[in-house]
Amino acid sequence: MSGPSILFVANAGPEVGGGHVMRSLTLASALATEGATCRFAAAPAVAALLHAFAPDMPQVAAPSTAPGDLADALRAERFDAIVFDHYGLAEPDHRAMAQGKAVLVIDDLADRPLGGDLILDSGPSRGAADYDGLIPDGARLMLGPQYAPVRPQFAALRDTALSWRGEPVGRVLISLGLTDLEGITGRVVERIRPKVADVGLDIVLGPEAQSLASLEKIARRDTRIALHVDSANMAQLTAEADVAVGAAGSSTWERCTLGLPSLMVVLADNQRQAAQALAERDAALVVDARATDFEGVFDRALMRLLTDAELRRRLAAASAEICDGLGAPRVAEAFLKLIAARTG
Repeated sequence: MSGPSILFVANAGPEVGGGHVMRSLTLASALATEGATCRFAAAPAVAALLHAFAPDMPQVAAPSTAPGDLADALRAERFDAIVFDHYGLAEPDHRAMAQGKAVLVIDDLADRPLGGDLILDSGPSRGAADYDGLIPDGARLMLGPQYAPVRPQFAALRDTALSWRGEPVGRVLISLGLTDLEGITGRVVERIRPKVADVGLDIVLGPEAQSLASLEKIARRDTRIALHVDSANMAQLTAEADVAVGAAGSSTWERCTLGLPSLMVVLADNQRQAAQALAERDAALVVDARATDFEGVFDRALMRLLTDAELRRRLAAASAEICDGLGAPRVAEAFLKLIAARTG
């Protein structure tokens, strides 16, 4: 007997980045391992990410990620369950597209009614009370970083990476989102370059990143820089880095899984709560890209991270305790049980 057919609806684009698609792909992989077949509603921005990172993933073409366009594109589709990772959709949209099938909603906001049977929110400070009145009676909540969908390559490298955290800094990973919101990657690299000597800089970004052209020019004369465009090797880069400057989005849990001491840059309002929770647990240094004194705060935090080995060991240990990288199979198991109960 074949496994269930599961449809994914994930958002992507210049303003929202690629994190929704990437974590949905991770969950899809975990579901496929257990026998499910998965496909994605693919507006152009989503299709571009699928082409880069999962070219064999079946797609349902959609003109955009707007609710009406998605609903029209999915109307004739048949499936056993549906996953939403799209903050622009709420309970009416979920119900209209789900066709009465089992629904998993991936969320980080707890700011609108959701039409899910299973709700995943990996925020480190999220509690059940945050969803009071926002989810259907009987819906199950899966809350906290232990459920964060992290690609299995990260968990596979966890023990090795954790064994040597706190060593002198030889490589810095800079990963501020594939879409490089407002050219933040270039801004950060220019602040880091004068402050490090013989230290390698691994810079991860997407092909449409605003900073890419300027960084390509800089990399031609600065041999410390290695550019990684649409990298499929993030686990290895994260494991080999000594510190990171990273966005406070879903890649946070990848860095935590490998205990990578990090300076987190908040790029959007919906990242602030989780970033603050990590800062309070001494699991990351945090700066806000929109703060008026961003440059000065960033420089001071960076120098602490680069020069204080005890701080790096402390950040590594605290961050590794928060997430073990096994969230995707946990969520997949729960969702498949729900689907079986609904279809059986």
